Amino acid sequence: MNLPPIDIDDMDIKLKLDDLVLNVLYVKFGYFHQTMPKHSHSHGSYELHYIPSGKGLLIADGQHYSLTPGTLFMTGPEVEHEQIPDQTDPMAEYCIFFEIITGPLQLKQNTRDLPRKGLLSRWLLDTPFWIGPDQENMMTLFEMLAREVSLKHIGFHQMTSNILEMIVARTIRHYYQGTTAVLNAPVKTLNDSRLVTIENSFLYDYQSITLKQLADKIGLSTRQTERTVQKQYGMSFKDKKWQARMEATAQLLLTTDLPIREVAIAAGFSTPERFSHSFKKYYNQSPSKYRSENRIT
Repeated sequence: MNLPPIDIDDMDIKLKLDDLVLNVLYVKFGYFHQTMPKHSHSHGSYELHYIPSGKGLLIADGQHYSLTPGTLFMTGPEVEHEQIPDQTDPMAEYCIFFEIITGPLQLKQNTRDLPRKGLLSRWLLDTPFWIGPDQENMMTLFEMLAREVSLKHIGFHQMTSNILEMIVARTIRHYYQGTTAVLNAPVKTLNDSRLVTIENSFLYDYQSITLKQLADKIGLSTRQTERTVQKQYGMSFKDKKWQARMEATAQLLLTTDLPIREVAIAAGFSTPERFSHSFKKYYNQSPSKYRSENRIT
């Protein structure tokens, strides 16, 4: 079996796991020809192990576990463990060593103090040791990781971080296979929902939307709504509404055969003259000239 090597020890990689930040200290690949002596990790430190080939024995906290191709296990803080290879078929291993931090630089000495809002982070903190067969096709992810760090194409650091996050998350999924817990993804914040409402109002209701109507839609005062629009777009509500109307009419001019009069009506202008005046003020040319010079045939 031709296994791709991975060796990451000098790349700054921070992973996000629910409410936790994980600092990756190294990612290694190798074959065991000698016993890995008994050792344990410090507070907040974990080792993720994946055995793609070969055989061996794991002794963790005095318990013996067979290591065979496809074995996946995690050793966390203060879990004493050693690995003994089968000399007739030495095992290969991908190993990811990481520590839990609360921010970019600060190490949390006691993981019990960390918030536990997400299931993945909670399962990680509550399970200092886990071992079992791979049920998440982990080898594919390690192959992807090896390719990224080998080729170093543009964006490889981001891709490396993303793949490592997937490896850690998929490993922790194994802890509670078959759980009946009701799982929900994070929902949009109120501000996110308000921004969507504002965007859609200018996109679809540009003809008639008023500041008061928009304020009622998003549950803010007119003054707060005006400030929100100014913050998001760098212009007042009035100017943003005018921009939305002008851009909508330009789109109609370029993508339809509607006469200028009907474009004016569609955009909510009382007369073609008022529309032409506003359009020329915004685009510095008449609607007909804009259509003739910019339309794609």
